[in-house]
Amino acid sequence: MTGLKHKLIARIARTGPITVADYMAECLLHPEHGYYATRDPLGVAGDFTTAPEISQMFGELIGLWLAQVWLDQGAPDPFVLAELGPGRGTLMADALRAARSVPGFLYAARLHLVEASPTLRAVQASTLASHAPQFHDSIADLPEGPFLLIANEFFDALPIRQFLKAKGALWHERMIGAEGDRLIWGLAPAAPHAALSGRAATVTEGQIVETCAPAEAIAGEIGRRVASHGGAALIIDYGGWDSIGDTFQALAAHAPVDPLDSPGTADLTAHVAFGPIARAAHPARASGLTPQGVMLERLGITARAQALARNLRGAGLESHVAAHRRLTHPSEMGHLFRALALTSATAPLPLALDPGPTCP
Repeated sequence: MTGLKHKLIARIARTGPITVADYMAECLLHPEHGYYATRDPLGVAGDFTTAPEISQMFGELIGLWLAQVWLDQGAPDPFVLAELGPGRGTLMADALRAARSVPGFLYAARLHLVEASPTLRAVQASTLASHAPQFHDSIADLPEGPFLLIANEFFDALPIRQFLKAKGALWHERMIGAEGDRLIWGLAPAAPHAALSGRAATVTEGQIVETCAPAEAIAGEIGRRVASHGGAALIIDYGGWDSIGDTFQALAAHAPVDPLDSPGTADLTAHVAFGPIARAAHPARASGLTPQGVMLERLGITARAQALARNLRGAGLESHVAAHRRLTHPSEMGHLFRALALTSATAPLPLALDPGPTCP
């Protein structure tokens, strides 16, 4: 039994079953046993691989997107360049390398990273040392002013709650309890929940809906900042517009595992519901939800891939072609992952994103 599992079972014995959100927070962020506190989870030797680790093209195109939005909004100087959950710093390093071709962008940028993991902070500090990053525990700690923000595979790791539809406007919250040395699933008694008042008529009895209060709080802060100071946020993650079904999952060594089996040793995520994020960001304006592959093609990934391929042969070329396919093809990351941009109501629609319902 892991140290964290023992602590969770002891906690449940004292105070009763815990929510999925409490479980995720403990598993991912416990200062001694938490997943992100104890390891670098990325890459072949880790548990999962994100788009920036697949190919430099991803970060390069995001960098050009950032630079174009900066130009479109009058090239503010200075401005806050922020990333939520920057991983190893690979995306930002590639983005800044590409954006340096735009005069004035790097000079005006002040780099700020929001990262909870001490292990990953150390890696980011090394990777981005030449850009003097400043670190923060929360988006609320960022300085005020115009800002551009990237959040790639950040929102999927925020703690969720799960609710099973009961009769009428009642819901059972899914809870995690203990039986001997095992963690087990259970249901709280049926009750109304204010956060789900608008979903009762659209969900059938027995279906699961997930909510993520931290995501909505962060979106609200992003919306306040871009509405007050200008700028934009680009959120890329897997999911859809609204939550339906059980998407809570665990990954270890690049393979699915039981999320209750060994807490603290596997990555825990859930599909992102972009609709609540867009609504919580008001008065900021949300773009349409755009497939990652579509966005990357509009940004020119195929031309960039062809340019890089000219100097590649054999296995290197095969790996490069596979990376392009993995990032863009609908059967791989191209459709599962979506992009949403948040801007002020008066800003131009950001490059490569579909217009949203409120966009002209």
